[in-house]
Amino acid sequence: MSALEHAIAASFAAQEPARPALSPLRALGRRQLSGIEILAQSIATTAPAASMVILPITMLTHETMLGGLLTILVATVVVSLIAFCVSQFTRRFSSSGGMYSFAVKGSGPRGALSVGVAMLCKYCASGAMTLYFGGQAVRTVLRELGIATGGTAGAVLVHVVIAAVLLGCLLRGVRFAATAILVVELCSLVFIAGLLIFPDGRAVEIEPSGSPNGLLLVGLGAMFALAGFESATFFAPETKRPLITVTRTVLFTPIICGGLFTFAAWAVWSGRGGVLVDAYLHGTSTGIDAWMVVALNLGLSCSWLASAMASSNAASRLLYTMGIERVLPRTLASVHRTFRTPYVALITVVLGIFTLASIIALFTASPVLEDVRLLARSALIVGYAVVAVAAVVFLRRIGELTATVVIAGVLASVAGCTILANLLVTVGAEQNVTMVGMLAVLAASGSVWRWYLHRYRPTTLSSVGVFDSAESHDVLPGSAAYGENAHGAVTLVKEPGRESPR
Repeated sequence: MSALEHAIAASFAAQEPARPALSPLRALGRRQLSGIEILAQSIATTAPAASMVILPITMLTHETMLGGLLTILVATVVVSLIAFCVSQFTRRFSSSGGMYSFAVKGSGPRGALSVGVAMLCKYCASGAMTLYFGGQAVRTVLRELGIATGGTAGAVLVHVVIAAVLLGCLLRGVRFAATAILVVELCSLVFIAGLLIFPDGRAVEIEPSGSPNGLLLVGLGAMFALAGFESATFFAPETKRPLITVTRTVLFTPIICGGLFTFAAWAVWSGRGGVLVDAYLHGTSTGIDAWMVVALNLGLSCSWLASAMASSNAASRLLYTMGIERVLPRTLASVHRTFRTPYVALITVVLGIFTLASIIALFTASPVLEDVRLLARSALIVGYAVVAVAAVVFLRRIGELTATVVIAGVLASVAGCTILANLLVTVGAEQNVTMVGMLAVLAASGSVWRWYLHRYRPTTLSSVGVFDSAESHDVLPGSAAYGENAHGAVTLVKEPGRESPR
């Protein structure tokens, strides 16, 4: 009798345990997202269509065309190295906590909490900015169509309506939201790429900023534009083939987006972006047709709002995971019974953070936006650097460390620390003292949070790091033994009487 025949025969005689083994993340709905839907979530977080406009303008403003083009290529390599480090976790684990949960494996609760704070800052700041810019683009479209938005009150109303629509899509279900993200982002990309393919011979007039840190700002902009590949990791339990699909998405997203951004930078450098840049910066005042301005801003609004949706999705899964672990209030782990979405976390993120922050930006404009942008970029680099180091430590501990991972981890973390130090000295100390304070708070957040939990809620620290696990119906009856883990939950174990790892 073959091994398969023996297993099938044994399955008929096997008795199921009184309590089945269940994944702690099953409430979200396991194994429902396809690879295309996960890729759409990951790419949309970067707002590629909008970034294909913003990055070339940044290069033009700081007069760093060739240097900026090379900087984008270098940023693509650095982010790809970070993605390679993250993939060492995605090919082994599946968790709705994403990089926050992965950091536990290499850096412990302190490192995980630091990454958690960094990722929350990144997604909340990114979501607020994309909602703000998306709302402004919608207002531009309405104005070009002859529809007045009524000043500040009208602008607030536009942002609230947009946020309500986004929230409705997100609450409807993850597959519905992923499909909506895919459609709007594809339309935006096709239109923006179409404008950049053919040379237009139009001279671009942009007043130089005179900033001595042009390449640094282009590099930061490129890294932040490429950030988002990690958002796929938050949906691993909801993916049909998580360990394979999420890993491929994490590795391919920086390459795809880096290629798009490099193409956009080259197109503007070679005289193919005059109409695009003028339509974005000056509207119809330079003689460009109104329909072109409307189409461009419609494409940009779709890209920004798709990014806001993707950021909302990722941030809500992170809050949901922390709610399960009781690191944050348990209410955040509430899931809609029909749509399988973490509705409390989504409402908190979209209405409580994104909408409020974007409305505040309407009244304060540039100063707050610049602080939020710097916070997002700094937090992102902190999170990436910690996870890159955690990947090396984790693989060394389990005896699977390779030279490739060491090189990628060292280069990624050194590049991140160098950029942070440069940013701190050139931008923070000289121009923006607020950023120095934000970085100090961000750096101390993990240690302070761990101290608080250790002192007042010590049992919570042992719960940090919740991962998806096989359920009883995932395996053939009789092919696995069952046992209780440290938290009293029934899980599958390799041998009878052996406790399952957390």
